[in-house]
Amino acid sequence: MKKFILPLMLLLLVGALSAVESDPSAVVGYVKYDLLAGYNTIAVPMEQGYALASQVGDAIGATAVLHFNASTQEWEGISAFPWGGWDSDFAVPNGQALWVSLDAAGSFYSIGDLPATEPTYALLAGYNMIMVPLNRSDLTGAALVGDSVGATAVLHFNASTQEWESISAFPWGGWDSDFATSIGNPLWVSTDNAGNWPSTGIPAMSSKDTK
Repeated sequence: MKKFILPLMLLLLVGALSAVESDPSAVVGYVKYDLLAGYNTIAVPMEQGYALASQVGDAIGATAVLHFNASTQEWEGISAFPWGGWDSDFAVPNGQALWVSLDAAGSFYSIGDLPATEPTYALLAGYNMIMVPLNRSDLTGAALVGDSVGATAVLHFNASTQEWESISAFPWGGWDSDFATSIGNPLWVSTDNAGNWPSTGIPAMSSKDTK
């Protein structure tokens, strides 16, 4: 009996492994955000089923979740009740950049399918929040992002100091400083003109661009 069971189990195991290898995986990438107590910026680059800010807030144990309204040039958000639940809510589309507040350090993993199409940001004159797209691993510095966007300033939030840090474009070209960027980074950019970003000529996305 044992001689029969062992080959049968091996056959079933090989069959299961073959099925795993041949079927496409639903989870093809992730982007990790390390969070400190206080405010942090995150984004939702992967398609993982989040539709509302409260769902993201619950996932990371946040006390507040905010997004930037470029029309009013103000941060708008929701706050968690001490007994559970939220005082309001707003939609979170793929690629949404968020400013979140937490009582304790932790991590947020955006895990799921690669988006069928990368998000496009409708920028208004003034400040706008964007995320470095998953297919733009070439944008390794804030100056490169600023040139691509046509921005006059690029800012990122330093959770260690709880302050926004920025670079500014010179009127004659170039930037006064720089900082490193990578895919999935949420950034606050200032533009003189309205437009859409990214526009055209974006490299094709591949799963190796996720981290």
